[in-house]
Amino acid sequence: MTAQISKTSCDTDTATLRLASHAEHCITVQSGQNMNRLLRGTAEGLNAKILSQFVFAGTQHYPEFIAETGNAGWPVVWLQGDACKDGGMYSMQAVAVSGLNPKPVRFAGRDIGFVYEDAHARYCRLRGILPSSIFDSREEQTLSVYRNIQGILDGEGFRFTDIIRTWIYLDHLLDWYGPFNTVRTDFFKAHGTFEQMVPASTGIGASNPFGAAITMDVLAVQPKDRRLKITEVLSPLQNPALDYKSSFSRAVEMDYPTHRNLLISGTASIDPDGRTVHQNDPEKQIRLTMDVVKGILESRGMDWSDLFRGIAYFKDMQYLSVYRRVAEDLKIPRFPLAVSHADVCRDDLLFEIEVDAVKLT
Repeated sequence: MTAQISKTSCDTDTATLRLASHAEHCITVQSGQNMNRLLRGTAEGLNAKILSQFVFAGTQHYPEFIAETGNAGWPVVWLQGDACKDGGMYSMQAVAVSGLNPKPVRFAGRDIGFVYEDAHARYCRLRGILPSSIFDSREEQTLSVYRNIQGILDGEGFRFTDIIRTWIYLDHLLDWYGPFNTVRTDFFKAHGTFEQMVPASTGIGASNPFGAAITMDVLAVQPKDRRLKITEVLSPLQNPALDYKSSFSRAVEMDYPTHRNLLISGTASIDPDGRTVHQNDPEKQIRLTMDVVKGILESRGMDWSDLFRGIAYFKDMQYLSVYRRVAEDLKIPRFPLAVSHADVCRDDLLFEIEVDAVKLT
């Protein structure tokens, strides 16, 4: 057996892809006491190295978290959504590997990610990339983040066009998502992204403990040969986001000899013309969003059972119960899904979800 997928649910939700040389894991904790201790203990039990950890919580909890871990360089992306009023701690999610030896990457005195490799590719996973100065304008901070990412990748032997997935968190996103998009598009034009493949992406309103206007996570992949194919995947129910001047792909697929990994971008209740659908109706927005996700999955011969990892973003956490009811109706099995209280890229969008799916070949 060259590949196997397993999922477990108890105090944590864990999905594991076991390959011949190593294993990839997603660990999610949604509630309870000592969430971080539980997540880290699960990783240790798997003998896995955490590559990136999302924490969705109020920033007032950040100092106690750092005190608990004893290491400010722990690979954490700490996010408090614009819509978060109570500063509660909602969930944590970690991406980890076992059987490999990731090399830490440092930049500007911070641990900001890892480089690792398997038989098919080299990978660079960066987290929490900040602008060089938080006192610049929002647009200048955005340009600085992209320049920093390019410099880090260059230093590790990657090209900017090796990026296949980004996670972008903008403080007070609703105030400046348009200007951000302009900076991103101009940078992509200048660096050949549109001539290669536009990455899948999530763009969410969330503040960070550093007071920056933007922080970003990146996954870059450099295939070693043609056995690994990386391609853009279109959405059957939505037109490309490029049609309405938002520079990301609906999904990206990594096709290995043993399995396929489908990375679906942040998806919301948007019609083929780019318009918000079902304003002020959270249930209909959630149902349409999940229909769009299902359409992408089915276009690649997948279904709900192949879901491996996800994050759901709610403008109001009261909508979480609506999502759970819809998921039950759609018979979506339990999988590692983190939840966050955050603004989506439009004021009239109430819900967004990103998912990864894995299918053995």
